[in-house]
Amino acid sequence: MSHLESLIVEYLDWQGYLVRRNTKVGRLKHGGWEMELDVIGYNPHTSDLVHYEPSVDAHTWDTRETRYAKKFEAARKLIFAEVFSWLPPETQLRQIAVFPSHPKGRDTIAGGQIMSIDEFVAEVRSKIVECGIACRSAISENYPLLRVLQLSHCGYNRVL
Repeated sequence: MSHLESLIVEYLDWQGYLVRRNTKVGRLKHGGWEMELDVIGYNPHTSDLVHYEPSVDAHTWDTRETRYAKKFEAARKLIFAEVFSWLPPETQLRQIAVFPSHPKGRDTIAGGQIMSIDEFVAEVRSKIVECGIACRSAISENYPLLRVLQLSHCGYNRVL
């Protein structure tokens, strides 16, 4: 799992999502799997279902569109059948592709939202800063990446 996937997993789990990562779906008759879904999260309190596919690739947008169409379609088809089979199939699914950049005017890919790594990290950082200094509201040691961000952005005893 990449550092970016690890950060997404920690962030979702910290917010109360049930999280699955690197989940193979669509067993093929001749062996193997149709697809591996990077990060899927479901928040039972808000009913938010989200599927993240992060990548630091340098592919063209045409190549990305083809790859993500396959990934996102497989997810729409198989999340309800194999991953969270207890969810009603009409549950809204948000799909997010996280790339190194988010070009102006290009907000979707294959029906999913485009988010840059910087946009994602800014979202995480804003939630962490809301927690304040670590000596008063430390993020659990179960989330080492989030805890390091808290220490770097808020400090332990005082805001840095």
